[in-house]
Amino acid sequence: MTLVKILEILAILVGAFSGFIEARSKKMDVVGIFTVAFITAFGGGTLRDILLDKRPLFWVTHQEYAILIFLLALVAVPAIRTLRRIVSAKLLVTADALGLGLFSIVGVSEALSAGMPLFIASMMGVITGIFGGVLRDIVCNEIPMVLRDGKPYAICSFAGCWMYLLMQQAGVPADFSLWSSALAITVFRLLTWAKDIRLE
Repeated sequence: MTLVKILEILAILVGAFSGFIEARSKKMDVVGIFTVAFITAFGGGTLRDILLDKRPLFWVTHQEYAILIFLLALVAVPAIRTLRRIVSAKLLVTADALGLGLFSIVGVSEALSAGMPLFIASMMGVITGIFGGVLRDIVCNEIPMVLRDGKPYAICSFAGCWMYLLMQQAGVPADFSLWSSALAITVFRLLTWAKDIRLE
């Protein structure tokens, strides 16, 4: 299994987790929880694959991803009920930031593999990173986080994607480039949230 696939699986799990928590906070049943987790985990990658004209979609090729989300949804309700006392806003933001970092770098890497120019690859990374969360918030009747909190979000993704691209152009080993760029996006996003850095 390649490192990109490992990152993709981690991103899917983190995205699904944020979907589980958000859906449960809206008092959805298991069908609602599965639906929100599914679109959060796969929304960004699906739009990326459509824009790159890549068929079949990544989660269709790897049905085990969808099966994993389905199985996790079955245990999500009792698990979240048990853990709800320790699930805080900080934990949700952390999960969202981690998902942003992982999805963004998977997206930019996939776009490069598809032969996209550097700027387009960076935009594919941003789309992959943010679109699942946008869909999650819309389905949960919330203004998308990327638009509502005033803190850098897409900018964190964009900067991290360019960090990855520049490291690749400089000949830095792929493994280090992938992990360090994903970590940079996550840390940047968490710092902007913790320090209340705003674009206003």
